Amino acid sequence: MWSRLRLTSLRLRLVVVFGLVALTAAVSASGIAYWLNREAVLTRAQDAVLRDFESEMENRAGALPEHPTRDELQRVAGQMATGGQHFTVLLVAEDASGLPVYGGSGGLNGFTLADVPESLRTAVNEEQPVDSGNASPYHLYWQRIVDDGTPYLVAGTRVIGGGPTGYMLKSLEPEAKDLNSLAWSLGIATALALIGSALLAQAAATTVLKPVHRLGVAARRLGEGRLDTRLRVSGTDELADLSRTFNSAAEALEKRVDDMAARESASRRFVADMSHELRTPLTAITAVTEVLEEELESEGGGIDPMIEPAVRLVVSETRRLNDLVENLMEVTRFDAGTARLVLDDVDVADQITACIDARAWLDAVELDAERGIHARIDPRRLDVILANLIGNALKHGGSPVRVSVRDADDSVTIQVRDHGPGIPEDVLPHVFDRFYKASASRPRSEGSGLGLSIALENAHIHGGEITAANSPDGGAVFTLRLPRDTSEDTGSEKGTARKGDA
Repeated sequence: MWSRLRLTSLRLRLVVVFGLVALTAAVSASGIAYWLNREAVLTRAQDAVLRDFESEMENRAGALPEHPTRDELQRVAGQMATGGQHFTVLLVAEDASGLPVYGGSGGLNGFTLADVPESLRTAVNEEQPVDSGNASPYHLYWQRIVDDGTPYLVAGTRVIGGGPTGYMLKSLEPEAKDLNSLAWSLGIATALALIGSALLAQAAATTVLKPVHRLGVAARRLGEGRLDTRLRVSGTDELADLSRTFNSAAEALEKRVDDMAARESASRRFVADMSHELRTPLTAITAVTEVLEEELESEGGGIDPMIEPAVRLVVSETRRLNDLVENLMEVTRFDAGTARLVLDDVDVADQITACIDARAWLDAVELDAERGIHARIDPRRLDVILANLIGNALKHGGSPVRVSVRDADDSVTIQVRDHGPGIPEDVLPHVFDRFYKASASRPRSEGSGLGLSIALENAHIHGGEITAANSPDGGAVFTLRLPRDTSEDTGSEKGTARKGDA
């Protein structure tokens, strides 16, 4: 659910865009509709009131004498107010002595001249020049005002030819209520349109994103190695074309991986078969070289001193070839995923001591390890790792070589450090590569070029790791980390899954 609602999701963005478009359209339409209806309602009510007021002024106020009394003005104002529009009237005139006389219909808290805007009074009393375009010196003027939140229409005019000036006050509250009801209706319609657009956007997003979701799931399955994954194609739109493209790419990838796997399998079989076939003649050659080596070591041997260097070279290269074949067989097992662990509970310090003692390295190696640090590992494979790391430090580093062991809650760390010149920075990333030579000008060396690679694979099959670095005080440092308890399932799976790391 959170993945569908997160701020960066395409679904949410579609819903928001649909909602904004619908909201903009609904608000615009509602605003225009409200404005048009408001003008129509107010204009219709206003025109009716002004026509009635003008008629009353002409018929009733026009019948008053030039200098009416207060009672006459009051009576006529009352008659005018009882018309069909029910507005309040105020009549203003002058008596015979020139003093102003007022007469009103009452109501609405008393409509007085002070309630009429000054600008409206000025316009009503201003005499206009009479010409061909203006037949009357006085006209009807009106204005809308708001008092205590209630809208009113105020109008005024003078009787032409002499007579009182009349002002009218009409409440527009009924029309305002009608407009408020219209505004509420338009607001509800806008909200419903927004909700409808959100639902429509959700449906559209589901329609659009469902194939995209299926494509994402298929891509993840493809990334997990399930190369037979295919999408169901339906329709002729762009998403269907995308599904077809994905299927074509997956099919091509599956074919390419199958071809590569077949070639890799053939290559592994070739190496395994070659190594196996080499072992038989190599065994015979090794037996001969052992005899030759015994002759070299014996006093008064029968080997001609002239050919002694050649014999020693044959013995050395035969031993190197034997190691190379054994390493190739081991690498083939790792690549084929057939390497397995034979686990045992071992004392790490005792295992390191046995490895050093078996190879007569006691004088060249310093051991910093307490007895009693136990781990469940494969002793043979740990011996292979230690022999490669310590032997590499003795060959290429500087004495003394120091081996230290540190204990953690769930792992054991073994560090092998020498005091040589260290490893060049450009070589560090490649020290575990197979057959890697630090110097291209010296392609031959005493080792096979597979020792560190095999050590790394043996660490991986335990679920561990080996890293190489240079010490700040000089020399190279190889750090081996192994879990305290390696399960057999983990070991076999690691051997298969990590086969390409070396």
